[in-house]
Amino acid sequence: MTSSTRRPPGLRCLRDWAGNGQATTSTRRGASRLGISAAGLALLVTLTGCGGTGTGVRAAHDGRPAAAGAHDVPATASAAPGTTLTRPTQESSNNTSPARLPGLGPRTLAGIPGKARQVVLVKGRDKNSSTSQMVLYRRTGAGWEPGATWPAHNALKGWTDDHHVGDLRSPIGVFTLTDAGGLLADPGTELPYDQGRGFTINGTGFEGEPLAGSFDYVVAINYNRKPGTSPLDWTRPLGADKGGGIWLHVDHGGPTQACVSVAKQHMKELLRALDPDQHPVVVMGDAASLER
Repeated sequence: MTSSTRRPPGLRCLRDWAGNGQATTSTRRGASRLGISAAGLALLVTLTGCGGTGTGVRAAHDGRPAAAGAHDVPATASAAPGTTLTRPTQESSNNTSPARLPGLGPRTLAGIPGKARQVVLVKGRDKNSSTSQMVLYRRTGAGWEPGATWPAHNALKGWTDDHHVGDLRSPIGVFTLTDAGGLLADPGTELPYDQGRGFTINGTGFEGEPLAGSFDYVVAINYNRKPGTSPLDWTRPLGADKGGGIWLHVDHGGPTQACVSVAKQHMKELLRALDPDQHPVVVMGDAASLER
């Protein structure tokens, strides 16, 4: 049994996992949680995954065959220039901050919890596109302050309001972000972080790109999952048909199965910026849908 530790208090795409192998444990703010070892992941090779149409995938999520490209592993988007995001510690009086999040309509805004002080906004080019942009906004005294804009990938066929296993579309909506993990060591996040070999992935994506390293860093999107557990947790409250194991993760250079991906350096910056005390959420979808 392997183990990983979570940061002490004050300091956290796979598909529908079904682990039968050894369990890994990690301490989350004083509480234990169950993960899935590499041995268990090997059994998931026939489940859905993130990435593409390659073979040899060891990790899978969203209930689709891992051989189809691992978790919703996004393509490695080219690293765009940007500033390092920092965790907000106090209110800002930046008068240039928008009072409201740009491009979001009343229906989308209504889904953002009032206590949310950090919003990861992922805006797709259009309903059927696999390319998008990500910006981390933080709530200040003057409004929402944006960070850098990063290129991102989403699912091969775009977006959907009714995600199901294997539809190759990312779910549209507002989802909380509570848990993180990865193959590599915690880069300094405040979120509970589960490190282990269960995040190993191989094979190739939809465009023939290698998937290795896609799960070096991940943040679980709380779509059809149990918050407060490892990203590898198999629980699917809405049922297996509705998919799951949808993450923010390292971009591998092509479309994902349902996840959202950005460059490795940007994932590290995002992990260091996200603060559970700020109740972060991700707002994701194509531009037209988010305007509703």
